[in-house]
Amino acid sequence: MHQFLHVRRVLFILLFLSILLTGYSIYYKVKYWNFGLTPNKMTDVFIIDAHVSFTALDGPVKVSLATPKNDSNYKILNEDVSAKGYVVEAKDKEGRAVFSAKNKKGKQNIYYRITLYDNEDSRGKIREKAPLEPKAPLYDEQQMQMIDNIFEDIQNMEGDFAQKIILIFNEQPLNESVSALLPVKVSLKEKAAFIVDLLALKNIPSRLVRGVYLEEGKKETLADLMLEVYEGGRWRLYDLRTGQEGLPKNFVPFQRGAISLLDVEGGEKSSVRFSVLKSLTSSFAMAEHRSKLTSTGKLYAFSIYNLPLLAQNILKWLMVFPLGILVVVLMRNIVGVPTMGTFTPMLVAMSLVQTGFFAGLTCFGIIVLTGLMLRSLLSKLNLLLVPRISAVVIFVILIIEAMTIIGYHFDLSISSSAVFFPIIITAWIIERASISWEEEGPKNALTEIFYTLLTAVFTYIVIESEYIRHFTFAFNEINLVILFVVMLLGTYTGYRLTELKRFYPLVKEK
Repeated sequence: MHQFLHVRRVLFILLFLSILLTGYSIYYKVKYWNFGLTPNKMTDVFIIDAHVSFTALDGPVKVSLATPKNDSNYKILNEDVSAKGYVVEAKDKEGRAVFSAKNKKGKQNIYYRITLYDNEDSRGKIREKAPLEPKAPLYDEQQMQMIDNIFEDIQNMEGDFAQKIILIFNEQPLNESVSALLPVKVSLKEKAAFIVDLLALKNIPSRLVRGVYLEEGKKETLADLMLEVYEGGRWRLYDLRTGQEGLPKNFVPFQRGAISLLDVEGGEKSSVRFSVLKSLTSSFAMAEHRSKLTSTGKLYAFSIYNLPLLAQNILKWLMVFPLGILVVVLMRNIVGVPTMGTFTPMLVAMSLVQTGFFAGLTCFGIIVLTGLMLRSLLSKLNLLLVPRISAVVIFVILIIEAMTIIGYHFDLSISSSAVFFPIIITAWIIERASISWEEEGPKNALTEIFYTLLTAVFTYIVIESEYIRHFTFAFNEINLVILFVVMLLGTYTGYRLTELKRFYPLVKEK
């Protein structure tokens, strides 16, 4: 008794540890590998096309284009270039793509394509080195008076200093001091340059950022402009039109600072325009890329998710079987229903998944009933056990063959579904039912068949669910929990539910 309690205690500890391990695994896969708790979770993948066009001046040409980096906001899946007649050089330390040709003349087109996805794990969490102190611009006495007026006017405005400066430059109508500083017709770039200078007067580092908004179907548009300000140990991005702080989820920076977005040597009338295309990719397909961002990249390489799709599909079914087995254990050891064999219901449930629920039950009923009639004829011949069972197996094969032929000629999918039933198991059910019929009567035989089907139906409901199959495959550590639950159920020695009525007087006495 003491040893029995010790075993149960050990199993409880192992169950608790397996629950902790499974819980952490689920948390990690959801957070860092972007696994979904439900099937068919998709990840947005964006394709950005940068179209560089210019006129070459009949000589050597060198083109330098700023490109996104693998940073804390977006991760690059693929880069591609279409530049006929150009040599594509390796990216320089600034991450710029460089194209060169010895002799070009006339209209030129270069296409740069990048495929990337949002790395939501580390957005805005990486602290950066402090930049050098900005050089304060030189203004005359009248301009400084206007700037002092601006600084005084923003004191009562809401937001941080950078937001206040942006907001006062966007007031309608413009503040008198601001309008005196700006040209009559001012572009967003010129306005941003003034804001950078005013921040430099307060010794606040800032820089312009050119990038692209990831808007599906965006075609041939210029780069968007934003302002980046260094504060609190990291760069903060601001919308130059609204003053809103934070990197928008759909904004990809292409170039930062004073370096131009596009440089062309040996050409004129240069421009770069962007197009954006959105696509969807399975989170499982993206998991490998996300794992490389963490310390578990090598662990992922040896996981089941890195196997070929055919092997993954097979394992997806295997991973759900322990849950089906748990259903059978509960029905037999806790509920206490008799079945034809220990895991016969599990095999029947697997067949129902292949055939379809109602078609499978119909085929199963026809095969078993026909088999029982043929088996009753064999019992009169007094055959030995092995030949008799072998004859039942052959009968089952012939029944399935006949049903398949009938289903084909009459276009009945129910009949053709019979081929998915396991022949040996079906023959054994017929044999067991016949023996039970002869020894214990038809009621006991039909009861066992009924409970076998009932357990198979419950098991089918579990393993047929796409959500359950996804969960047990994506978070297969749950099978450790199921293992120790099954082992703990093996230590249960109390009354089964079907025995409560029979042993009710004893239960009442206790």
